Amino acid sequence: MSVRRLADDSVQPAKFAFNRENAAWAKKRIALYPKGRQQSAIIPLLMRAQEQTGWVSKAAIEKISDMLKMPYIRALEVATFYTQFQLQPVGTKAHIQVCGTTPCMLRGAEGLRTVCQNKIAKHAHELNDGGTLSWEEVECAGACVNAPMVTIGFDTYEDLTPERLEEIIEAFEADKGETIAPGPQNGRQYSAALSGQTNLLDIQIKTLKRKAPAKKAAPKTAQKAKAKPKTAALFATPKGKNDDLKLISGVGPVLEKKLNKLGITQFDQVAKFKKADVKMVDASLSFKGRIDRENWIKQAKALAKGGEKEYIRVFGKKPV
Repeated sequence: MSVRRLADDSVQPAKFAFNRENAAWAKKRIALYPKGRQQSAIIPLLMRAQEQTGWVSKAAIEKISDMLKMPYIRALEVATFYTQFQLQPVGTKAHIQVCGTTPCMLRGAEGLRTVCQNKIAKHAHELNDGGTLSWEEVECAGACVNAPMVTIGFDTYEDLTPERLEEIIEAFEADKGETIAPGPQNGRQYSAALSGQTNLLDIQIKTLKRKAPAKKAAPKTAQKAKAKPKTAALFATPKGKNDDLKLISGVGPVLEKKLNKLGITQFDQVAKFKKADVKMVDASLSFKGRIDRENWIKQAKALAKGGEKEYIRVFGKKPV
């Protein structure tokens, strides 16, 4: 890895301060980290400083160190380690990062570098005469299939020729960089084949656009089969003391309350369930199949006949 040093003192500003908007952002960002871990905000704060001034100065590093209550050397270690941080002034209008990794080099990155040397400055990290443009060679920028390419700001410009890069540089110099659409510069769509579609020719490929979710109609009072289960009483509540329905395996406190609301309060009622009753209770309580699966009817018959003793005689264990 190349040695990275801070810029010469002659170009270092005397002080640094976040503008009002970025200061508010930084305060919120620091607050996202738990107490004692605020120093973890060092990378996003350094990036914000770079976005504000174009590069990371010594004054910015020290200012952020003070904000995070961390030693200067720790912040310097971060700033000099990550190549995403520019440690010297860059062009005020554009800083061109030429990808020089193997795929780009094989497809003409040297020609792009020559353009930068001729139109900006002979050496990387040097400013042009007006201080508006600069360039450097970087490692993989992540669009190998569209090599060669350059990165300017947060955008990538791909499938370049030296002539097209010259046009892009001239546009940024003339403050018309926004007129250049990022991405492939040869007409291809994203990373698709330049020659067009070569397979699945019998299928019409369409670009799908995300649609806003359709508004749901207000629920009607009377739905068909998928109506919201009702909890109104389905059975006539018998007289007498309520049985402890929780003795039926599979019935807990919540289900017992729901059964009581349906008018089911005693074992004898469950013991006499017919198929229609089971279906009705299933639909009302939204646990289809549970009554049959856990054999509520047989359990309830034993409990209704002789309580826990009969249950133990029939099932060989105490009711859970």
